[in-house]
Amino acid sequence: MLSAAPGVWSVVHGTPEPLTPVALREVPIASAALSAMPEAALPAWAAELKIETSDRGVLIRLPLADGESLYGLGLQLKSHEQRGKKRVLRVNSDPVADTGDSHAPVPFIASTAGWGLLVDTARYASFHTGGQRRACDLAEPAPGVIGTTTDELYRARAGGRRELVIEVPVARGVTVYLFGGPTLKDAVRRYNLFSGGGCLPPLWGLGVWYRAFGKASRSEVEGIAAGLRADRIPCDVLGLEPGWQTKAYPCSYRWAEERFPDHRGFLQGIRGKGFRINCWEHAYVHPSAPVYGEILPHAGPSAVFDGLVPDFLMPAARAAYARHHGVLAAEGIDGFKLDECDHSDFISWPWCFPEHDRFPSGLDGERMHSLFGMMYLRTVHQVYAGRGVRSYHEVRNAGALASPYPFVLYSDLYDHRDFVRGVVGSGFSGLLWSPEVRHATGVEDLVRRIQAVAMSAQALVNAWYIPQPPWANVDRAANNRGESMPERERATALVRDAFRLRMSLLPVIYAAFARYRADGTPPFRALAMDFPQDAEARTVDDQWLIGDDLLFAPVFAGQASRSVYLPSGDWFDLASGRRIAGGERIDEDTPVERMLLYVRSGAILPLAEPVEHVRADTVFRLTVRVYGADPRPCDLHEDDGESDAHERGASNRVRLAWDGSGGRVERSGRWPGRRYEIAEWQRIGG
Repeated sequence: MLSAAPGVWSVVHGTPEPLTPVALREVPIASAALSAMPEAALPAWAAELKIETSDRGVLIRLPLADGESLYGLGLQLKSHEQRGKKRVLRVNSDPVADTGDSHAPVPFIASTAGWGLLVDTARYASFHTGGQRRACDLAEPAPGVIGTTTDELYRARAGGRRELVIEVPVARGVTVYLFGGPTLKDAVRRYNLFSGGGCLPPLWGLGVWYRAFGKASRSEVEGIAAGLRADRIPCDVLGLEPGWQTKAYPCSYRWAEERFPDHRGFLQGIRGKGFRINCWEHAYVHPSAPVYGEILPHAGPSAVFDGLVPDFLMPAARAAYARHHGVLAAEGIDGFKLDECDHSDFISWPWCFPEHDRFPSGLDGERMHSLFGMMYLRTVHQVYAGRGVRSYHEVRNAGALASPYPFVLYSDLYDHRDFVRGVVGSGFSGLLWSPEVRHATGVEDLVRRIQAVAMSAQALVNAWYIPQPPWANVDRAANNRGESMPERERATALVRDAFRLRMSLLPVIYAAFARYRADGTPPFRALAMDFPQDAEARTVDDQWLIGDDLLFAPVFAGQASRSVYLPSGDWFDLASGRRIAGGERIDEDTPVERMLLYVRSGAILPLAEPVEHVRADTVFRLTVRVYGADPRPCDLHEDDGESDAHERGASNRVRLAWDGSGGRVERSGRWPGRRYEIAEWQRIGG
């Protein structure tokens, strides 16, 4: 067993395959940040770790203790805690069952016992997470029970010695990485720092996003932008869907001048109104694309949507693709939505390439599916990183070691509870997830979805198949139900309020991402990560933490009230200031305008006066709330919000503290500008 980094150990068995997530890493390990973490011991079970090779592949076994819970394995929309299950980690755009299929499967698992484990493979690995007992471990059988309920029939599954068993098919060897704690959150942080640290998006990327109708023309997009401003809906990013290109399935990556005449003038004008532009695409290349000839020798043998599949492991393919996207970026495109890069329900035609394909790099189709999204997003990321600017993108597939890259996952599925579960669980695997809003069944469903997305990593409304914003269509839905009261103004006001709250929290969210970049702490995370010894918190899959001191409990359509679990200690309702004792569940009334946000006692919470969009020179006026006794200092991150200069020290730490009689601000760093000014301090519950 070798030390791979501070608090990280590796075990090499047999002859590992050469093309794996770690072998292909491009961002170096954040060694300094790892060294600054609390000292970690090798997991207690390491001496019992067993790895063997058979004609099936590689088998990894390690013991599990009674009572420890397991999390991770990538984006798992159908479940939260992973103990006692079987997971086959396959890329799938339609993960409709709780089997392990995922937009972003990651062979990393973490435990409340304070350890993590990464299997460095691009194969479709199977994780058996303690549901099976070995025959040699059975004690004297218990007396037979004739059960009349499923609980009675299956009660025997509980307790006893269990194992985590991982099977890597085909491979003749593998490298396994062990991550020490001492806590669950520390193990996750070590994994993120081993990946290279978290990402820090541009400040504008954390504002509100709106994706326009897929067939919209220049004038229609300009009309949507004008409508957002007229309705005073905060918005920083306008997304263009397939209609911006001459060809979309496959892609030409050429502007459709018949729909967007003088596209350079369009980009200049729309950016002048405070919008950034994000453009939809996928990686499958049409013959009319400028890069077709260069990519043809470096493409897979099968076509997808009758387009080339670039082998992004080939330097020439990546260089050609990035070079053309650099031209698009220079014209004024601020980022891309990378669609269709996940394996579409395992159907070969026309949606994806088969597992038996062999690519120029030597990868077969199985491993290419596991690596395709990561190599694709890296190719696009280098376009902006090479220009010294930050961007924020969407992607439909990612994998291991994703945390340094500013890409947010999304899905074509639309179950609201699954989308909420995605926010809760994605942080265990170095992923970001948006529960994007598309359409709604009425005002309540729309507002509840908007409220949830406003408190996520990317506040995205995706109206690609709706000509008007979803809040502009509620009158029609109401009329179809025979209702007489016009709903548009009410819906617009509620949407505006939710997104204004998002904008008021931008300093907090930006600071959480800055910490993610520095020490690997996920900005949005499950209660189990901060309260691993709290049995109730471990099970909560419909609430999440934002930074260290905010807890959000989304509400679903049809809920007149909901149960909220607040961990031990005092909490305060953000809206009312009401103090609530934690450690138990509370029932909260949920009128549609109410968002359930709670602040931990001892927090200092800076709330910004909302802006409709972020400019390069935006200075946020802060109302600083101080909650409870013994308030802890709050650190904000201050920089230009757009470039990579912060990596070279051009940033400030703005520390807000309370000395018992008043607040003080301590600013340190080398960025000469100012991003925050204090309007007032408010004492709550002190």
